[in-house]
Amino acid sequence: MAGGESSNRRPGPQQEDAGTPPRCAMILAAGRGERMRPLTDTLPKPLLPVAGKPMIEWHLGALADAGLQEVVINVSWLAEAIIAALGDGHRWGLRLHFSREGEPPLETGGGIVRALPWLGEGPFLVLNGDVWTDLDLARLVMPEASLAHLVMVPNPEHHPHGDFYLHQGRLATAPPGTRLTFSGIGLYRAALFDQCRPGRFPLAPLLTAAMDRGEVSGEVWDGAWSDIGTVARLEALRQTAGT
Repeated sequence: MAGGESSNRRPGPQQEDAGTPPRCAMILAAGRGERMRPLTDTLPKPLLPVAGKPMIEWHLGALADAGLQEVVINVSWLAEAIIAALGDGHRWGLRLHFSREGEPPLETGGGIVRALPWLGEGPFLVLNGDVWTDLDLARLVMPEASLAHLVMVPNPEHHPHGDFYLHQGRLATAPPGTRLTFSGIGLYRAALFDQCRPGRFPLAPLLTAAMDRGEVSGEVWDGAWSDIGTVARLEALRQTAGT
């Protein structure tokens, strides 16, 4: 996640004309990182270094560059190590709030619901702590008719069949459209979670139900993006980004 390098940014992704920028953000950082073991046995995945600093610090720099100030980070595995490393966020001009989930973590849906008191009604930005991209987060806006707006990317080799279909700016679970991969970066309104109870649950069923109602929009980003889900992908990123 490139932060502090605005002169090198690519043109923004395709967007709908009208929309509202996010007011705050959440970084998903609670996962155990099983596929990253043994690296994550003693160091939480968000603190694994890329190009000289922990991955999550690239996210924080990008959020600060986008003008966001309030950021929630959910934590579970080795939570205190993340909290100690980041502090209150003043180094980036941010105010950090840590949502301690305990073990096991609450998954994406449950984690967002637990963080809603900090996130407000929205729109708010949520991004996976283990993605790397040069997307300028300041360009993201929530279309007025959407409960969620997802950034999609061309299908990577490890996920060739994609996740959802994009057609005329709307996402769907069935054709017509081109099936793309969800980048792990999205905008949401609290209303998407109105019927949810606190606890552990995934986000995907909420999104697919909202897609079936025509309430989820999307856009394509074809710049740099990587899902750092394995040691091999981390090493590949380090080779391209600089260790």
